Amino acid sequence: MKTVADCLAQRRDLFSGLACDRQVNEAVQAIVRSFKAGGRVLLFGNGGSAAQAQHFAAEFSGRFMLERPAWAGLALTTDTSALTAIANDYGYNEVFARQLRAHGRPGDVAIGLTTTGESANVVHAFRVARESNIVTVAFSGNGGGRIVELSDIAIVGPSGPSWMVQEVHLALGHIMCELVELAMTSV
Repeated sequence: MKTVADCLAQRRDLFSGLACDRQVNEAVQAIVRSFKAGGRVLLFGNGGSAAQAQHFAAEFSGRFMLERPAWAGLALTTDTSALTAIANDYGYNEVFARQLRAHGRPGDVAIGLTTTGESANVVHAFRVARESNIVTVAFSGNGGGRIVELSDIAIVGPSGPSWMVQEVHLALGHIMCELVELAMTSV
């Protein structure tokens, strides 16, 4: 029978093999540039990745660790009327792309989360972001998938089941939020 100690050892191994320092630092720099210029970070994904997009958006608009001004972190997964209307009228592949067209501006940052890198609506949104001069940051796993080709910055986690990739995304997202806060609040 698997024990808690076995599970913790699995997580240690999972995190010890990561090599994405450069990509996370590049994402932090892009977000800081956007916020300093009055821009936004637009986040999206499906299922658990949608929840993480909402979580990271809240860290930016609320706070992560420090008392500081609110920044424009917006999860494109939260407006059920927009999601359902767009899906009904244009198809599910458009649910994030159409919102990016409405809310995104050149210099903003689009963060797409997909554990496989193959979520059609996330991939399509990155095509739209590219056309709109929005910086694209992918959080992916399982080798990266198609999303990597459309990413200015690709943070690729481990290969394995969704829960494993999402655990890494959560930790790296928190690191990203912490570093953004520190960079934005340092004198």
